[in-house]
Amino acid sequence: MIKLLLVEDDTYLNYIVKSGLEDVIGGYEVLIAENGEEGLKAWKEHRPDVIIADIEMPVMNGFDMVGKIREVDGNTPILFASGRIMPKDVTHGYILGANNYVKKPFNPEELSAHIHAVLKMRSGARYRNETETYKLGIYTLNAGHSFLLKTNGEKIQLTAREAGLLKLLCENKNEVVKKSIILELYWQGQDEYFASRSLDVFVTKLRKKLKDESVEIQTVKSVGLMLVTNK
Repeated sequence: MIKLLLVEDDTYLNYIVKSGLEDVIGGYEVLIAENGEEGLKAWKEHRPDVIIADIEMPVMNGFDMVGKIREVDGNTPILFASGRIMPKDVTHGYILGANNYVKKPFNPEELSAHIHAVLKMRSGARYRNETETYKLGIYTLNAGHSFLLKTNGEKIQLTAREAGLLKLLCENKNEVVKKSIILELYWQGQDEYFASRSLDVFVTKLRKKLKDESVEIQTVKSVGLMLVTNK
């Protein structure tokens, strides 16, 4: 049973999510709070497995609530559910400690998929991929042999580090991978400034190799990288 705290001031949406997750999908206990202040109280009392929070709410908004939670709790997965998709809002949310964004409108099935994905990431679990091949847009990454294969048969060679970085992004597709994690994995022991600049160069090279609009490596400023695919 997944204990979910939903912090949302839209009463109708609360009903749809609660009934959809508890009665239709199953496996959920949904707790409701209608503003950030109530959300903080519910978090302290119930210690949920995951938190879904709106941003614009009365009394206390979602940003302020999450900031207060993250002062003492860095582990509970938190997703923002909002129609606010301006880059500055998304970046601010990730800096505060959100694990992902869910864009409104959404249905309970979509929300459940996001919840299970973030819980799987938090537990460190991964689907086993024995072939080390990953589909991203019109490309297929062969991480074991360090190359990309386009649907037209064109083969694009990668360095081992480029393949490793792209594999990490593929394993966390549509999720932000923190820059600190990337540097620790692939630039361990190197000067932080040099490593950061080196990462920027690698990302620039990968973007040049991933020219099709079906795939994009996005930079979330001051946070990390995210691989987004449209196909």
